[in-house]
Amino acid sequence: MPGLAWRDLFVIHRLEYPLALTYLCYAGWGAGYAAGRAAPLAPAVLAVAANALLILAALALNAAADVRTDELDADKGDLAGAVLRLGRGRTLGLAGAEAGAGLACACAVALLTGRWIVPGLAVAAAVLHLAYNVEPVRLKRRGFAGPPAFGLGLVGMPFLLAYCAVAADGSVWPVWPVFAGLTVLAIGRTAWWSVPDRAADTVAGVGTPAVRHGAARALGLACLIMLAGLVLLALGLARTLGFAWVIPGIAAHAAFLITSVALLSQSTLPNGAVRRRGTTLVVIGEVVLTALPLVA
Repeated sequence: MPGLAWRDLFVIHRLEYPLALTYLCYAGWGAGYAAGRAAPLAPAVLAVAANALLILAALALNAAADVRTDELDADKGDLAGAVLRLGRGRTLGLAGAEAGAGLACACAVALLTGRWIVPGLAVAAAVLHLAYNVEPVRLKRRGFAGPPAFGLGLVGMPFLLAYCAVAADGSVWPVWPVFAGLTVLAIGRTAWWSVPDRAADTVAGVGTPAVRHGAARALGLACLIMLAGLVLLALGLARTLGFAWVIPGIAAHAAFLITSVALLSQSTLPNGAVRRRGTTLVVIGEVVLTALPLVA
């Protein structure tokens, strides 16, 4: 395959540094918080592989579904171009193959552990992404119905899948505040990301939170959602790792929230440059949260 096509595959899956790090974090969080360094190797590796493939499939599906909108966005022209060069049909086919491979890995976990909830969670993640991206449901265009579907599909279901694959008793109860906090933070950020995309989404007729409710209101509600996520995450870290790890665990995400509130107080709305700076804080936060159960 020509070099350009390989680069297009990276772009379609948003694998440019540093975003690829966040996907690895989402794929492995559940295993880390279930067992840390003592996670059983084979189920853990298969669960992380299942999550990674399902996340890649979701990103490719989203790129294909949003290609016409992304053509209108100066910050996403490269993504739209990559989809068009590869072909929208081929991109969708690639997403389907990746999702199928992810489900196969999840079934392998079930065969090893007897926990058939694992492939069930894989299917749930795939359904959420289909509901978010594909007509006639396409929750992305239905205001604040979209962020929960995307956040659960990208963060919540992968956390549960990997956790259930390796936890000693399979019960999520010990870490439910961590799961809830990470998921709610992802939901809030999804609403936040809709603000810099508002102009292109408006022209394309995609009713994201920022389009339906206005940029300022969407940003304000996103901040409230992220605050709730931070509180849940802090409670979860204190419960599972100890109070000493709360500040390191939430610092970067708290900084992202503070900068967002500052934008709101200054009546300044996020743009592409602000999104890129915010992404750096988010990536740092996700990597720290991945490391904590391994070192605490």
